[in-house]
Amino acid sequence: MTSVASTARIPSFGQAVSAIALNTFREAVRDRILYLLVAFAFVLIASSRLLSLLTVGSEEKIVKDIGLSAIAISGVLTAVFVGVSLVFKEIEKRTLYTLLATPIRRSQFILGKYCGLLCVILVNVALMGGALCLLVAAKGESPAPLVFAIVLIAMQLAVVTAFAILFSSFTNPILSALGTLAVYVVGQLAWSFDLLEARVGDGLFRRACVLVSWLSPNLDRLDIKAQAVHGLALPHGYVAAGIVYGLGYSIAILLLACLVFERREFV
Repeated sequence: MTSVASTARIPSFGQAVSAIALNTFREAVRDRILYLLVAFAFVLIASSRLLSLLTVGSEEKIVKDIGLSAIAISGVLTAVFVGVSLVFKEIEKRTLYTLLATPIRRSQFILGKYCGLLCVILVNVALMGGALCLLVAAKGESPAPLVFAIVLIAMQLAVVTAFAILFSSFTNPILSALGTLAVYVVGQLAWSFDLLEARVGDGLFRRACVLVSWLSPNLDRLDIKAQAVHGLALPHGYVAAGIVYGLGYSIAILLLACLVFERREFV
């Protein structure tokens, strides 16, 4: 009877991940850096009308461009400055040892941290995206094209957050932040690798370009800000394909993070 009762108290895989995610969400929401980043994005969106008066071009297009860029940058900085320290803080405070002494797997810990942080980022994206859509609607334009751009920005952030959790699972916050930022920059410049491969001859540098092009996430394909700003039509199924790509890449990186963290030794 005792063994049956103790087994019943063991949380399922989903329950453990949900509990860690909820705790991570609450912890991240209390982080002051998060409020600063969100406030910065809201101020930038709100002041986009003033900035449009100081630049050349259509006011509506500038407002859309600045708003979408503010959402993306705020999300990336949140993933970097908040995400890279999630695992490290648990190790530094030695709370991880207590947690892992319970029937909690390391993979559940990693997935819970990721889901909690991603929920924070998605809530912020929804709030800022809603504010931008209302601003555009107030100017008499349909915000519908912005919705698709915001959805793919969320997919970008899902991939970047997965990398932040991966790096934080085996190194310190400084190196994790640098690695995550490098992944984001390389992913945004994915379009340039084909041009670079065409310019260089056969050799080690060309093979390195091909390797980086294959391994790095193609975040550029998830960036449709230009199409949303200028009202350009997207190929049929492009957004759905982008969602599948972002989710698939995030899952692959999370599985790698779980594998790395499972094999990590703590002293």
